[in-house]
Amino acid sequence: MTVSSLQSLIQRFFTDRLLNQLGASQYTVAAYRDAFRLLLQFGCKLLGRPPSKLLTEDLEVSFLGQFLQHLEVDRGNCTRTRNNRLAAIHAFFQYVAISEPALALQCQRVLAIPSKRYERGPVEFLTEEETAALVAAPNPGTWIGRRDKALLLVAVQTGLRNSEITSLRHQDVEFGTGAHVRCLGKGRKMRCTPLRPDVAAVLKEWLSQQGGAAGDPVFPSSKGGRLSADAFQRLVSRHIATARRTCPSLLPKTVTPHTLRHAAAMSLLHRGVDLSVIALWLGHESTETTQIYLHADMKLKERALAHATSSGLTPDRFQPPDPLLAFLEGL
Repeated sequence: MTVSSLQSLIQRFFTDRLLNQLGASQYTVAAYRDAFRLLLQFGCKLLGRPPSKLLTEDLEVSFLGQFLQHLEVDRGNCTRTRNNRLAAIHAFFQYVAISEPALALQCQRVLAIPSKRYERGPVEFLTEEETAALVAAPNPGTWIGRRDKALLLVAVQTGLRNSEITSLRHQDVEFGTGAHVRCLGKGRKMRCTPLRPDVAAVLKEWLSQQGGAAGDPVFPSSKGGRLSADAFQRLVSRHIATARRTCPSLLPKTVTPHTLRHAAAMSLLHRGVDLSVIALWLGHESTETTQIYLHADMKLKERALAHATSSGLTPDRFQPPDPLLAFLEGL
């Protein structure tokens, strides 16, 4: 039995499986694309062959184990990112198992590679002072500085995800009464997020200077196209480095675009916004996801503790009213 080439299988996986059969979102396709781009680059370097010459048999368990180790050690990816890359590989080999029965044993072994467990630390977020220092970091005298300032303001106020904010187009922004931005978020849920008057004013001025058609990106790259996720990450890192000079509390923090999303959620929580509203604001499927913010800030817990002041009375021990209950209580 002839087995299809790795190149053919990957192309069919993206076109037939993800797009035609599953109707995967652009974000899922992009995430899987990035995973395979890294995998093929790693295989090219390790095996000394170009990606188009790699074989499906090359992607065996030990090779994939080396790749996952490379992600964590060499690239410095966190365990969650490592697991996301593995999820893309698992999805591919599920497709291979159906398309190429001759590779069923290899697929079974690959699909048995487990996700790695990890500790869930507290959510990293920015205080209002740190947020102000970050927003003030871009140079308003340059085109890039004005773009970055508007982008950071929108990010820390709306809490949009990296992909959501870089996908914003002119037609997705509404000014005037009820100013807001629209985005198609995770799970293909369309949501509208209000803009504060000061943020709307900065964004309106930026778009008036920028010009362009309705379908153009709100925050374009220097070449005019959509800003990539990596470019957004570098943008945040660059301005955090500047903000640390005036705000020392930023020094120990690792700040990513997702940290700005956490900052928006914590700002709403500190202002007394209900958790269910914050879940809708962020586009969470349920409030259980949003509850991580309740554990993030000690000030919230201290305020709760302040309401639980001691009355000075010694609590009585429960006395069962019945001999049988007394017997059970004594066990």
